[in-house]
Amino acid sequence: MPVISRFYGIIIRMYFQQSEHNPPHFHALYGDNAAAIEIQTGAILEGDLPKRAMYLIQEWLVLHREELIDMWNSQEFRQLAPLD
Repeated sequence: MPVISRFYGIIIRMYFQQSEHNPPHFHALYGDNAAAIEIQTGAILEGDLPKRAMYLIQEWLVLHREELIDMWNSQEFRQLAPLD
């Protein structure tokens, strides 16, 4: 699973396989915690993250939502800027 971005100890990844299930989502890892996060709504689909990490991920998602949807649809990997 390619790493799309890293910031504040958070790693953002996305599967690039035809068999990946919907809805469009990415995976966030923070320490021993991991979650699948829906791109459109920002909701956690599976897993758990600390509130502070989730807040930072939500901020990052607002900045990159369209790029993430494009990546999901095209299955073309590219890195996205971290949260400053």
